[in-house]
Amino acid sequence: MKATITTPRGDIHITLFEKTAPATVANFVKLAKSGYYDGLSFHRVIANFMIQGGCPNSKEGAAGSPGTGGPGYKIKCEVGASNPERHEPGTLSMAHAGPNTGGSQFFVTHKATPHLDGVHTVFGRIDTPKDLDIVNAVKQGDRFSVVIND
Repeated sequence: MKATITTPRGDIHITLFEKTAPATVANFVKLAKSGYYDGLSFHRVIANFMIQGGCPNSKEGAAGSPGTGGPGYKIKCEVGASNPERHEPGTLSMAHAGPNTGGSQFFVTHKATPHLDGVHTVFGRIDTPKDLDIVNAVKQGDRFSVVIND
């Protein structure tokens, strides 16, 4: 399954890892198809590290602090032997505030970040080097939407 994150800098094409992170992919797909991500922003962008989005408090007019919100529930991390994927450049991974606290926030890496392996659920990766160029061009505050291509 594929996802497209549409940004003002261009589209980021991602292959989702349904076999190694089935629950995380199912959650991301459900949120994307419901329109949850539409109009949210990348609230955290750290150069040469990653871009992070998916917080409902980043929507225009939201009351909470960007980076502190979620969908109202938490999902379990899918790490360990069943998910051997690593944080390479262009990796889609679930953000969380500690084990088993993820929900809607995700990040895409600019470079390899092996210190996150086995800590955050890797559930997808960009398709081409051009997609990484777009990830690297995203600025904090850029709004996005997510489209699932079944």
